[in-house]
Amino acid sequence: MNLFNLDGQVAIITGSSRGIGRAIALRMAEHGARVVISSRKAAACAEVVEEIEAKYGAGRAIAVPANISSKEDLTHLVAQTQLQWGRIDVLVCNAASNPYYGPQAGIADEQFRKILDNNIVSNHWLIAQAAPQMTAQRSGSIIIVSSIGGLRGSSVIGAYCISKAADMQLARNLAVEYGPFNVRVNCIAPGLIKTDFARALWEDPVTLQQRMTTTPLRRIGEPDEIAGAAVFLASQAGSYVTGQSLVVDGGVTI
Repeated sequence: MNLFNLDGQVAIITGSSRGIGRAIALRMAEHGARVVISSRKAAACAEVVEEIEAKYGAGRAIAVPANISSKEDLTHLVAQTQLQWGRIDVLVCNAASNPYYGPQAGIADEQFRKILDNNIVSNHWLIAQAAPQMTAQRSGSIIIVSSIGGLRGSSVIGAYCISKAADMQLARNLAVEYGPFNVRVNCIAPGLIKTDFARALWEDPVTLQQRMTTTPLRRIGEPDEIAGAAVFLASQAGSYVTGQSLVVDGGVTI
């Protein structure tokens, strides 16, 4: 058996209209999964669905737009997936936000709350909606896209780092709770990846050069390099991995 085969599985991926989420959706579809594309903008979701169906055939993807800050939207996302395909096997909590770049002392209360709500509370909401399906079928893989920021301090994205550290603990706690039902919960902790979300970090030549100099692989990552880790954690290849934070950072944190 191909250890990375996802045939017959249904995967929800939030923030999947671009960047890391889009790369994960494309690779999971390539490995046989039916994927649910979700982000705030319906048109952007539809474009990714068209791309997947053009490559892998009709009926391999659907679009269910959702704003992660809305509990109602997340409930709708899970309900529509179950209505369309009758099951959920993989949940990738990828969508996140970071509306503030600067020292922690300067962050406004509403900015701090938005980061914590969108990066932690929304994951809690969505997992709580999807997990009952997984525990009932006694199989499932939940993947939270965290960050190496959750392992280090920062003078410019401190609140984001705090939220990503909390995601790692969320995965550990839920891995303990859901393990007896054969449902695994893990994090992926990317380093600097060339996405629009991280543009403020890699578009600055000074910051980029500094990061490349201190990275053993001497470059930043690409979204597709995170997708491989997600396929691993979703598939039989990762069947004995739970409660972990898989670091994919070119060696930065070593």
